[in-house]
Amino acid sequence: MLESLQNEKKLLPERVAEQIITLIKDKELKEGDKLPNEFEMAKQLHVGRGTIREAVKILVSRHVLEIKRGCGTFVCQNPGKIDDPLGFAFVSDKKKLAYDLYELRMMIEPNMAALAAEKADEEGVAELQKIADEIKESIAKGQDYLEKDIQFHALISQLSQNSVVSTIIPVLQTGISFFIHMTNKSLMRETIETHQLLVNAIADHDSQAAKKAMEQHLKYNKEKMDEMMKEG
Repeated sequence: MLESLQNEKKLLPERVAEQIITLIKDKELKEGDKLPNEFEMAKQLHVGRGTIREAVKILVSRHVLEIKRGCGTFVCQNPGKIDDPLGFAFVSDKKKLAYDLYELRMMIEPNMAALAAEKADEEGVAELQKIADEIKESIAKGQDYLEKDIQFHALISQLSQNSVVSTIIPVLQTGISFFIHMTNKSLMRETIETHQLLVNAIADHDSQAAKKAMEQHLKYNKEKMDEMMKEG
């Protein structure tokens, strides 16, 4: 009986954390919006203030909420999405990680591009072309284009209109940054070429061409990595 009560007490903050998430959804709170104070939430959810504090800690650890001292508790940017959810920063063999990420991207991104070609609207295609042009301009000027490259791939995931793909984009973004750094940003011509092929295929709603363009884009990266491994 005592063990059952202890388990019930242990689970309560978790249940309240879920209730707070429901509260955020019901009130349509967005990034930067402030939650009610501890007292108000405790009253609304019929629990003690200590339980609210524990539930908030859980949601802070999950990157749903952030506490600003003296100001209150707020909804995080991209709630629930953590920059390094699989702990890639702690993997010691970065070369193997890069190849493993290549395999993951090859499984996901070509099909993601094919879906984008089927579902993208004119506004989305125009935005994709704009980012491709900005990357081309950055390359011409010798500027860092990592953030723009990440935006390009993230937008393709959004154009696929698959919510699951969009949620795993932080993992893919890690892969993109690895590829760019490992190839010393030397795939400039290939990047411009395959980005434009992707834009054209998506604009034409040609799913097979989009899939092939993404496969080629990723293969260029792997070929360059292979060259660097041989040299190193």
